[in-house]
Amino acid sequence: MPVKTLGDDYEQQAARWLQQRGLRILARNFRGKTGEIDLIARDQTHLVFCEVRARSNRYYNSAAGSVDHRKQQRLLRTAQLFLQRHPGLANLPCRFDVIAFEPRQSGSDLA
Repeated sequence: MPVKTLGDDYEQQAARWLQQRGLRILARNFRGKTGEIDLIARDQTHLVFCEVRARSNRYYNSAAGSVDHRKQQRLLRTAQLFLQRHPGLANLPCRFDVIAFEPRQSGSDLA
């Protein structure tokens, strides 16, 4: 399966997982000059910026661990851009989540 298709599949699984927990998806693949945020969701009290990561091989850094300081800064700047474009959401507390898919013997599962 092509990497892009696989990534889209993981993002879809992550969106379903969030929705099952009562969050509403506001945006997918929000892009700005500073980067991209895979999923932006909202629950009753928070705006949630989600980075979806997957690893197919355990020999490399974990999926969650691949969100390094530089990537965190890009996510923060892109979230600020989202809030500038959606000022009605700017007063909500924000949270940054990483939804990680890690390989297991039986396939990849949400970590």
